[in-house]
Amino acid sequence: MVEDYCSISGENTDMHSQRNAKSGLSCKMVLQAVGKVLRKSKTKPNGKKPPAEEKKQYLEAEFTKVRVVDFDLKELVLLPREIDLNEWLASNTTTFFNLINLQYSTISEFCTGDTCQAMTACNTIYYWYDERGKKTKCTAPQYVDFVMSLVQKLVTEEENFPTKYGKEFPNSFDSLVKKICRYLFHVLAHLYWAHFKETVALDLQGHLNTLYAHFIVFVREFNLVDPKETCIMDDLSEILCAPVPPTPAPAAPSSPNSAPSSHNHVTER
Repeated sequence: MVEDYCSISGENTDMHSQRNAKSGLSCKMVLQAVGKVLRKSKTKPNGKKPPAEEKKQYLEAEFTKVRVVDFDLKELVLLPREIDLNEWLASNTTTFFNLINLQYSTISEFCTGDTCQAMTACNTIYYWYDERGKKTKCTAPQYVDFVMSLVQKLVTEEENFPTKYGKEFPNSFDSLVKKICRYLFHVLAHLYWAHFKETVALDLQGHLNTLYAHFIVFVREFNLVDPKETCIMDDLSEILCAPVPPTPAPAAPSSPNSAPSSHNHVTER
């Protein structure tokens, strides 16, 4: 009986060892398979190469150097001592609305429901929210039309943007200006992202660059747009909003007896 028991125990031990070996092997195979999948997912998401980042034409030096003006925009946006802050914000906001609306109109025939099926800028899609907060995905021309119609209504309403002497600005004026500037930024970003080629073809990149830089310097000065909102265009902003380098001092006049040099050639315009 003892021998039989020992024999059975030995068989059970052998079977248990075989199961453990099989179990260990299967676990090892599973871990290897999981590791392979993880390594694959790190290099090629979903088994495919990640899409290459689209080249941004508007960042090329030949285009960023084109401006309409070359003076320091920071001085242009500073609040004058004798002007009320709200008056200054209202005046500049209205001006930016008119200028951005005009800039968009130059390429509006290229911005259609077929070419711009969504309001995009970089990797961002903007949705429109109506007065009830309903989220709507719309084409770019629809979105821009919503923006311009809303801003036109806000800046022309006397209770929002008072023009009569002695009329006070509403308590919500600051939030209204921030809302308008956020929407206007969306339009500018879309112009660069989707219609810069058309802008260059019309030779209007200098106007767009100057308008964009002026707008960004203004909203930064008065904290009108959250940096998280504008960060998608930070690469362009840092280039266009960089301080203007100091003008080099004029060269000392040459001696009358000195020989003429090609370096002193003067071009008349």
